[in-house]
Amino acid sequence: MSQYLDLVVAFVSSHGVAAYTVIFLSAFLEAVPLAGAVVPGSTVILALSALVPSGNLKLAPILVAAIVGAALGDGLAYWLGYTQKRRVLALWPMSKYPALIAESERFFLRYGTFAVFFARFLPPIRAFVPITAGALDMPPPKFVAIDIFAVLVWAPAMILPGVLAGSAAEQWGAKAEHYALPLVGGLLAIGVATWAFRTWRARRRALGASSCE
Repeated sequence: MSQYLDLVVAFVSSHGVAAYTVIFLSAFLEAVPLAGAVVPGSTVILALSALVPSGNLKLAPILVAAIVGAALGDGLAYWLGYTQKRRVLALWPMSKYPALIAESERFFLRYGTFAVFFARFLPPIRAFVPITAGALDMPPPKFVAIDIFAVLVWAPAMILPGVLAGSAAEQWGAKAEHYALPLVGGLLAIGVATWAFRTWRARRRALGASSCE
């Protein structure tokens, strides 16, 4: 397993295009309904950002990949909701998650326009609020404006902590090949654990709220 991870880190370190593609896909899928509920894209982005201080990856392309991926994912979800209206929320596979759909709708109705901004930082409803906003007829210009702002704040918030962690390792005098694997692995482990806990808690709240209705 360790040898496999070494190869993965080495490959990403020497193939920047592949790393940026992974970051783009992670941000994109995290914004897509259902996929975003199971893909810890932010964790992957955070971990790969730790490779920036070593020079293996560049900060600007990571930011661009994350921003474009998230914006396109949100836009696709919103477009599906806006064109299909409420019926898209009752179609498979959305129909398999009625509690999350109900939670997203309550969240949107409670916070209105700001729900699009807040949801970007709250898994797993992050993957459901854009399509819900579209289904509930949020005007496209308003959605685009608030979503762009949210993504521009979200991307640095996900990436800079990883960069700072990598920079700290550089200052400790460790070479990239020595700290990359444990640092990236540690960030992934912490991120996945945090994401899993938040997902579980959000789903439990949604199920509890659904059972009370």
